[in-house]
Amino acid sequence: MKSTRSASAAKGKQQKTLKFIINASQPASDKIFDVSAFEKFLHDRIKVDGRVGNLGDTVEISQQGDGKIQIIAHQAFSGRYLKYLTKKFLKKYQLRDWLRVVSTAKGVYELRFFNVVNEDVDDEDD
Repeated sequence: MKSTRSASAAKGKQQKTLKFIINASQPASDKIFDVSAFEKFLHDRIKVDGRVGNLGDTVEISQQGDGKIQIIAHQAFSGRYLKYLTKKFLKKYQLRDWLRVVSTAKGVYELRFFNVVNEDVDDEDD
């Protein structure tokens, strides 16, 4: 009876593979965002089981072409945590004033420029 209980417990703890994409192609094409530095930042900062630098086989970070980074996690992983780390990276390189992190779909985050509307105010007093 003990073996059936552990078998059902193992069945409940199946590994769930989660895939996240961070799209930074727009600022990378303008050459204000370094994608390889961001990838290294994620390698250095992502915590697994409460420890930094403990990625192992559970979290894989790879750079896809044209400014996209793909994160594949084989355990419970939060997309909000990736958004938090992305904002932290932008703050470190003083890019937070020009870029924002927007979720475009489930598991997909995109770096976009703030929409700045320049209102030309004429100094014509009637």
